[in-house]
Amino acid sequence: MVIRLAYFLIAIAAALAVAPASAQENELSFYTGIQEAPHSRVTGTDPGNAVSPTVSVLVGWEGRSFEAPPHYGFRYTRWVNETLGFGVDFNHTKVYADAASMAAAGFTNLELTDGLNILTANAWRRWPGAWGNGRLTPYVGAGVGVAIPHVDVSSAGGTTFEYQVTGPAAAWAAGVKYEINDRWGVFGEYKGTYSVNEMSLTNGGTLSSDILTNALNVGLSFNF
Repeated sequence: MVIRLAYFLIAIAAALAVAPASAQENELSFYTGIQEAPHSRVTGTDPGNAVSPTVSVLVGWEGRSFEAPPHYGFRYTRWVNETLGFGVDFNHTKVYADAASMAAAGFTNLELTDGLNILTANAWRRWPGAWGNGRLTPYVGAGVGVAIPHVDVSSAGGTTFEYQVTGPAAAWAAGVKYEINDRWGVFGEYKGTYSVNEMSLTNGGTLSSDILTNALNVGLSFNF
């Protein structure tokens, strides 16, 4: 089901990219910023774990936004009129478990850091030229999709180091764009994501956690 949803979102992106432009406006955006995540509980099983094969620990997550690989995202939006748009967004969020949480649960590594990648199909609402002598455009948006993290987990029970499609996800954002000219703009925004992650371990165990991220982003956009 989740894998089918991932393919569906990719199909939406392809369809939007090749659809006739007509009078509609296309926008490509790239962003980066500061991203963090509040605590969440990790539960499941880890056969061979030195502390316990049954896992239940409240994990303190660290974002480390500017460590490689950094926090970033990009999106494509098709504005069907002056105020309403639809598109696809890929957000490379990431989370590292703090040392105390890992020690309590018997892990030497517990992170989703080559991306707690969030792929969503989004709807957007904007108010063109509402502020700043017509150059500032506030906007809001939200979408649903899938989480595709790189699962990096190690314990006495073994190591898992691979990409997985782990469950559904949602994203939302609110920001303001400054129009430099007809083609280029810069923007600042708050963006949040929520993902349900059901991870499989190579030793036959499983880990689950619902993870929330919050980010303050700055970005560059190009209209065509």
